[in-house]
Amino acid sequence: MDHSQSSIGVMFNTDRMSGRALQDFASEIETIGVNTLWLPELFGREPFSTAGYVLASTSQLRVATGIANVYARDAVAAAAGARTLAEFSAGRFILGLGVSNAGLAQARGHQWEPPVEKLRGYVAAVRSAEIAVPGDHELEIHVAAHGPKMLTALANSVDGVSTFLQTPQHTAETRNQIPATTALNVTLMCLPSEDPQEARALGRRALAFYVGLDYYHRAWRKLGFNDDDFTDGGSDRLIDSLVAWGDSSRIASRLDEHRDAGATEIVVIPLNPGGGAEPHLQLLEALTQ
Repeated sequence: MDHSQSSIGVMFNTDRMSGRALQDFASEIETIGVNTLWLPELFGREPFSTAGYVLASTSQLRVATGIANVYARDAVAAAAGARTLAEFSAGRFILGLGVSNAGLAQARGHQWEPPVEKLRGYVAAVRSAEIAVPGDHELEIHVAAHGPKMLTALANSVDGVSTFLQTPQHTAETRNQIPATTALNVTLMCLPSEDPQEARALGRRALAFYVGLDYYHRAWRKLGFNDDDFTDGGSDRLIDSLVAWGDSSRIASRLDEHRDAGATEIVVIPLNPGGGAEPHLQLLEALTQ
């Protein structure tokens, strides 16, 4: 895949959409030029099934699991699902994988394992799985990875790396740790609001779960944040760094900071300034122009 130009992707929890609404959403973002729809794995629809539904409803849009939990299915099942979707979509499917966290692994009845070894072994098992499907579409695997140990372990065995809730400094550091041919997907919450108080309040609500996780605290401390930034829902400094807010021009400039740092796809989470669950399509249209 040519990574010479940065593209726009979208990550959104589509579980609350009806099937028809999801079709319409996929068609709309495909029409305005979005490159990839990233489907989270939460506690709603099964992401491989949803990916198949979206792929069948579109002709150019790439669809990725963003991110499929490696504790949710064994590696052979993941390989079979991914190879099947790649075949049926002429190579438009991306298998995005991650270890999630200990709480979610245990909620599925699994014992938490060291994350680097777990993901490295899982990717190797997916690659080596013998799946009998027609066609020669290569399986494209991207992994969620923030820290240097994970990047060192996996950078040469995957097609892409995905980061989440990080700064341009982190993007630059990640770009320097992976091969030039490896895709770097940077996921960024974007909020079209020009009122600082409103934007930060909505940003805190969107970040509430993540601000409470030690895993992210460790990553953010390396970027110059401290414990004071993690209290009361996150400091203004933290919110302003992790949520791109303002008018579409200001948000676009924030995306450019990550592009200049080496991102090959900016994965936009389009927050709604009204606080609703609907994606902000006008923002996506402005960012893809």
